[in-house]
Amino acid sequence: MQRTDIPGRTPQRSNARSNHRRILATARRTLRDDPDASLDSIAVAAGVTRRTLYGHFPGRQALIDELTHEAAQALHQAFAATRTPGADPLEAMARMALAAWAVGDRFRMLISLGRRRPGGDAVHAALAPARAEAIATIRRGQHQGVFAAHVPAPVLAHALEALMLALAEENGAGTWADPSGEAAATAFLVAAGVTPQAAARQVQDVMNG
Repeated sequence: MQRTDIPGRTPQRSNARSNHRRILATARRTLRDDPDASLDSIAVAAGVTRRTLYGHFPGRQALIDELTHEAAQALHQAFAATRTPGADPLEAMARMALAAWAVGDRFRMLISLGRRRPGGDAVHAALAPARAEAIATIRRGQHQGVFAAHVPAPVLAHALEALMLALAEENGAGTWADPSGEAAATAFLVAAGVTPQAAARQVQDVMNG
């Protein structure tokens, strides 16, 4: 006998997918602003019952793991899309800053979670490739006299990451608008030791290229 679908199964699956996407989107925003947010608060914000949320994610760590994977993929793809072989350190850093800005909420959520959850967890593992690339580029630029060398490359990379997070938070709060990321990327390069004129010119070259 040929099997037929049970009436109502397709809408149920559609609703489940919709709920899953809504929970993830809500959790991304909520954990970005409050890394310690509970599953109950996320369920309320998403407009679903606690039982529905637990039907998709058996625990808080499962939700964070999926968000981390999603964000890491987005960050990796953004970096890969803007990376240019043979680019000098200044151009490479401008591209990385614009790529991080393009990821938006995902980048902010990863950084926020990483700051609250020290150790070798999945969040730090997800950020590790981007951080390693930034440190290597800064070190190369310091050797060439492009970036400030008064602090070690890992320290400068961490400070620049904090700057980008602060700028993204202001942009997200609506107190400052930079939809393209041009101003943020310019500020990023200036903080790395580049003159404002050279930083603005490099960012514009990358965006117009």
